Amino acid sequence: MAITLLRKLQDDHPECFPDGVLRTLQRHVRQWRALEGPPKEVFFPQEHAPGHRGLSDFTAMGELRITIANVPFAHILYHFVLAFSCWEHLEVVESGENFEALSKGLQNALWQAGGAPQDHRSDSLSAAFKNLTEEEDFTVRYTALLDHYGMVGTRNNRGVSHENGSVESSHRYLKEAIDQALLLRGHRDFGDRAAYAAFVYDAVMRRNRRNAAAFRIEREHLQDLPVRRSTDFVEEEARVTRCSTFTVRAILYSAPSRLIGLRLKVRLYSDRLDCYLSGALVLTRARGTRSPGHAA
Repeated sequence: MAITLLRKLQDDHPECFPDGVLRTLQRHVRQWRALEGPPKEVFFPQEHAPGHRGLSDFTAMGELRITIANVPFAHILYHFVLAFSCWEHLEVVESGENFEALSKGLQNALWQAGGAPQDHRSDSLSAAFKNLTEEEDFTVRYTALLDHYGMVGTRNNRGVSHENGSVESSHRYLKEAIDQALLLRGHRDFGDRAAYAAFVYDAVMRRNRRNAAAFRIEREHLQDLPVRRSTDFVEEEARVTRCSTFTVRAILYSAPSRLIGLRLKVRLYSDRLDCYLSGALVLTRARGTRSPGHAA
């Protein structure tokens, strides 16, 4: 982007490139892209009424080569967009496209926006759809989540992801904005996950400020939120083996030896496991993403 090039020139050659040359640089970049740049995406804009539709999707972030303490950080982003105002919300997700990540991200988005749209659209997320049957297509948990917020669930046709265009096209511009911010930052390594999440949050808030006027209009048309959130976890049971481990969804976790032989009630969130014994919280573990056979 021209602004990125200008900032680089200003850093390398102080006093030589004032801000006033930005328009000239933008024209040169625009001309170069027209003659030498890659093909542009072709799309047909859709008209959306305020408060009518919100869209959810997950997007891969591997191409940005993020590292945490110099270790590659495997993750995706949950991305929510209000179609009318283009107001956005993001969540950093390490556990994959599961219902817990969808529920947490969607609910955080709705509570941050201060209301719920009438319609919630996604593509064929396995977290929300059975995808193997034509009837009773929503999962029970996703249906309950929609009902809790008074939203109607819709999705684009299978295999036609561009019908989710308001969020699909936003993925590219969002990742481009994050990439540009990383270029200005000078490196892609973060001290911890929280620092990276804060960096992503700042990026989306800058985008939301540009759409503030449209969001104020849309906010007036959103449905009121319920008194409380719905659950964003699922419960499973797991027995602690004599090896002081237990397994949840084919991932092996370690446990204190005092829990050997006991059966735990496990609340599975998008980022962690909370383990209960007779109603008391006895153990919390980060949710694992490693292959079966390795303790997490």
